[in-house]
Amino acid sequence: MTAASASTPALERRRERRIPLHLPLVVRGMDLNGENFEERTSCENVCHGGVAFATRYSLSLGIHLDILIAVAPKAAGEDPIFSTEGRVVHVKQGRDQHEIIVGVEFTGPRFDRI
Repeated sequence: MTAASASTPALERRRERRIPLHLPLVVRGMDLNGENFEERTSCENVCHGGVAFATRYSLSLGIHLDILIAVAPKAAGEDPIFSTEGRVVHVKQGRDQHEIIVGVEFTGPRFDRI
């Protein structure tokens, strides 16, 4: 590593292309205060390996969440709810002071319905 590269921020590299979809989802987990929560919200974007969504709860990097995403079944008998677990890998301020945008990497089943 050179002195020049040490002072230059690394470009963010995504492994998969994010698709802007606004699907309803339910998130369950524990907030920064140690309180369990369940929130109904919607996706900002999704890919096979993760999802971003808006929340009103303060969450920290690395916490684990349970995620349920409502999807239109592709085939008869397919479950209309995709269920997985994930780990928070990105947190940023949302559109107002009460909203946080959270990026989650799936640690359970990957999202194959796109």
